[in-house]
Amino acid sequence: MSYRSLALVVSAVTVAMLAGGSAFAQEQVAKTVVGEQMLGAAIAFGLAALGAGLGLGYVGAAALAAISENPKIQSRVFIFIGMVESIAIYGLVVVFIILGQ
Repeated sequence: MSYRSLALVVSAVTVAMLAGGSAFAQEQVAKTVVGEQMLGAAIAFGLAALGAGLGLGYVGAAALAAISENPKIQSRVFIFIGMVESIAIYGLVVVFIILGQ
């Protein structure tokens, strides 16, 4: 994993933690989100994004090697890449579940 992608994940988690409820500060919200929920949501999505990034690195490298040997399997390779990217989407769903309670 490159340091650039690690720095991107860390900065995204930091922004998510710091900008928690300040984006909609002018409207009244009946339910407030406590700090523990924001921290849990940030950690959940950060780890999901980190795992998806690591997995995509391995799968992407193997996919390029496989496509270079046999170009006919390109559509199958894209299915595997989509499966790896879905991990980050699952993390986002968990964030909505945590913040929606």
